[in-house]
Amino acid sequence: MLENRESDKTALEQLGEFGLIRHLSRHLKITQPSTLKGIGDDAALLRFAEKEVALSTDMLVEGVHFDLGYTPLKHLGYKAVVVNLSDIYAMKMEPTQVTISLAVSNRFPLEALEELYSGIALASEVYGVDVVGGDTTSSTKGMIISITVIGQGEPGKAVQRSGARPNDLLVVSGDLGGAYMGLQVLRREQEVFKVNPRHQPDLDPYAYLVERQLKPEARKDVIALLESLQVQPTAMIDISDGLSSEILHLCGASQTGCVLYEEKIPLDPTLIAACEEFNLDSTTVALGGGEDYELLFTIGQEDYSKIKGNPNLTVIGHMAQKESGAMLITRGGQQLPLQARGWNAFDPAE
Repeated sequence: MLENRESDKTALEQLGEFGLIRHLSRHLKITQPSTLKGIGDDAALLRFAEKEVALSTDMLVEGVHFDLGYTPLKHLGYKAVVVNLSDIYAMKMEPTQVTISLAVSNRFPLEALEELYSGIALASEVYGVDVVGGDTTSSTKGMIISITVIGQGEPGKAVQRSGARPNDLLVVSGDLGGAYMGLQVLRREQEVFKVNPRHQPDLDPYAYLVERQLKPEARKDVIALLESLQVQPTAMIDISDGLSSEILHLCGASQTGCVLYEEKIPLDPTLIAACEEFNLDSTTVALGGGEDYELLFTIGQEDYSKIKGNPNLTVIGHMAQKESGAMLITRGGQQLPLQARGWNAFDPAE
């Protein structure tokens, strides 16, 4: 994880809670006009004049959401922030502040947390958000990260999951399944390493997939693209738990059905090759893999001409009447009920 000798590592008890907070936050900068006071008081102080505010919280638990056997701490810090920002972009709002809460066991020295916070700082810089507070405490086992993100937008402009209408087009950004296959590659190499610690994995052929798993990006660029195209989604969600689960979330919130076409699901050639190598069905991976953090949204048919041919966006189906249900049309023309195949945090088999 880190190559420092044990004697070079700083035990957290040497700093104490407040000393640790001061140490880890010393490089964090305030850039948002709405941030009046960040870390250092009883609470962060923000000002949102005539703006709607969105708030989202997510938790990452070692052994459940991440494995430090193959996840560098800097990547973990970056990803922890980005996946939360994705929730705000999925409402077509602008994230402005985050708070970071962290519980760690005594196996983590100061240097490990510095590495984690270097990723947090990088993400906050790349996406222009302020880290304005949080909490730190001890854990009896491993690491737990909880992040709350605040976003803002013009009144009435937020896109919710509940606005889709029958005949709206179903659109997705980017390509799907890459993060899941990156995870399979990392897990395979980890098992090989356990048997042969001298093994040096060659990850170059899987670089795109591994990056999708370890360093995802929130699709801020897609929100800017939709603005430039003057396209207002009727409903939107980010793909964290798998395409099928997210489509069903949209259908449930909007009280609609849908038709998804298998042949339209965007897949990267690297993903297809890896699925063949692992003997996995690429459609199944795209439907249930999760952690892609692409944006799934619906638009009125009148907006189709605005997105037609755009390499960042793919129309994969359309919404239908609720009574029609959610259906997948296979490449062979077979019609199958769409089932939630996404990740379930409370399933012991996950």
